[in-house]
Amino acid sequence: MNDVIVCSQLPEVSLRGLLEAYGLTLCWVDDNRTIPGSHFGEPEAGLIGNRLYIRKDTPVHSLLHESCHYICMDKQRRLELHTDAGGDYDEENAVCYLSILLAEALPGYSSRIMMKDMDQWGYTFRLGSAHDWFEQDAEDARKWLLSSGIIDERSRVTGKMRGLAEKYHGKISTT
Repeated sequence: MNDVIVCSQLPEVSLRGLLEAYGLTLCWVDDNRTIPGSHFGEPEAGLIGNRLYIRKDTPVHSLLHESCHYICMDKQRRLELHTDAGGDYDEENAVCYLSILLAEALPGYSSRIMMKDMDQWGYTFRLGSAHDWFEQDAEDARKWLLSSGIIDERSRVTGKMRGLAEKYHGKISTT
């Protein structure tokens, strides 16, 4: 589990820019301090309201996963968010799919690395790997994101969050 890319390995400006495009504020936590709002505990990212908490040793896949929960949850849950993002099975799949797409927006990271990190960390998929799930078994997640306006017909991120008709602000480039 130690072979995954962590937040300190990527440019902070890239992490911050991606999150700010969705109205999230990146909050760094000092080394060896408890990460507020971390549902699974350190070094996993934490969510409280629109604040995403990370440390240098927080895996990038965790930052993306928790961010995508924020993007995929409805407006009411976003307003009440503290630690447990909640959501159902379909939303969880959509979060994983969107995380893989958004990995392309981070210089020094990619969807390929994201899927490798997911496998290394212990995410489980019916087909045995994140890559096989994404390529062969994730149509339901893609359709969920499409119907929520989060991606378009070509599976490109729109910059929109579930329950919001317009983009929050900012531009996300995954090309």
